[in-house]
Amino acid sequence: MNGRGYYQSVVSLDRRDFIAGGSTAALLALLQGKLSAQEKPKPAAAPEEPKKPVGPPVKCGVIGCGVWGRELINGLLRLPNAPITAICDHYPAFLNRAKNLAPNAKAYASHAELLADKEVEAVLIATPTHQHRALVEAALKAGKHVYCEAPLAHTIEEARAIAKSAKAAVKSNFQSGLNLRSDPQRLFLLPFIRSGAMGAPLRTRAQRNKKESWRRASPNPEREKEINWRLDKLTSAGLIGEIGIHQLDLIHWMLSTRPAAVQGYGRTLQWKDGRTVPDTVHAIFEYANGMTSSYESTLGNSFDGEYEMMYGSDAAIMIRQNKAWMFKEVDSPLLGWEVYARKDQFHKETGIALVANATKLVAQGENATDEVPPTQTPLHFALEAFIANSDITGTAVRDFAENFDITDIKALREYIATTAKSRMPAAGADEGFESAVVAIKAHEATLNNSRIVFQDDWFKIATS
Repeated sequence: MNGRGYYQSVVSLDRRDFIAGGSTAALLALLQGKLSAQEKPKPAAAPEEPKKPVGPPVKCGVIGCGVWGRELINGLLRLPNAPITAICDHYPAFLNRAKNLAPNAKAYASHAELLADKEVEAVLIATPTHQHRALVEAALKAGKHVYCEAPLAHTIEEARAIAKSAKAAVKSNFQSGLNLRSDPQRLFLLPFIRSGAMGAPLRTRAQRNKKESWRRASPNPEREKEINWRLDKLTSAGLIGEIGIHQLDLIHWMLSTRPAAVQGYGRTLQWKDGRTVPDTVHAIFEYANGMTSSYESTLGNSFDGEYEMMYGSDAAIMIRQNKAWMFKEVDSPLLGWEVYARKDQFHKETGIALVANATKLVAQGENATDEVPPTQTPLHFALEAFIANSDITGTAVRDFAENFDITDIKALREYIATTAKSRMPAAGADEGFESAVVAIKAHEATLNNSRIVFQDDWFKIATS
């Protein structure tokens, strides 16, 4: 099965595929390969992964060559159809490092020069958050496809401006860097969770613990202030906005909800170096249906790392890196397939493995619960989707121009919409904006140790 076919098969499953007795065989094949109930998984060579079809090349330019910008460059280099034509950074040291990674790319000190390059078809923006708006608007105006890192911006006003510009730029593919929405493991879980297999949602919890200061050193005081923008509340969306946004978006996406209110707590407990952004935060979200959700993060301790939990009346779901498990309640209904599924032990609990590409992961045998780095990260799949969808959009625009009046924007928009089924899953302007609003307001709550009630108007993108 090719890459796009895999995505389409995963997202098309409905409740009957998971719960109805007649679908047990199909689900079992999807979840666990063809394991027998009596067979114990034995380490074996992983089957060769089917090669995905390679689409036409989309020439890329990367603006912002810092740590994450170079991560994007490395990710693009792993794709056969994403040649890096240009790179840009006003800081020479960063530009030189990026040039070493992509020696064939033109190096620009000005984003205006890169955007004027006719060879560049798609632009990936990895600059500090507070610089996103100007760059996105300029790139869209130049007719480029745009990938913008999450969060879209550090204020709702700027995030809204970005979303509005993206939706108005009909000829450009816009993608927000909410990479988990392109990850096969999460896409695999999406219909499972939405099918109601874990019962009524009760609460969720997400965390990210990592001991790191976030501060970067520079011999130049002016440059040091510039590169430490994440520590300044005037330019940063904080731990929740810069990091936690991905986990919060995942939960809200899977449960098809958004919060009604948030209570935040934030303190600087470890890195007392003059920063104005807390290094330890805790946010509690409230929802209209009575469910609650908590997000916790600290830069002062690394224990227990990063993962998400969703608790339902019948089962709990844990998602950790590229793996997930279901922990059933003793009184929950029997779904049928779980008696055959691989079981992993967590202290006194038994987790039923819910994994995409199960036949490859089963080969891990007794080490299935170990932290095994994924061979391909969510970023890989997000970049793959960006390149594929940019090609689809560009092709649709060219096809339309050959047959219709290209100035008829309404008709062009409708024509591009017909390509929806062939597009790979990715977060667009709407998803990027809504997640930014939630994260920005949650960050504000942690800054002020306050409770904020979300207003419907905050989530609206003006179209006039």
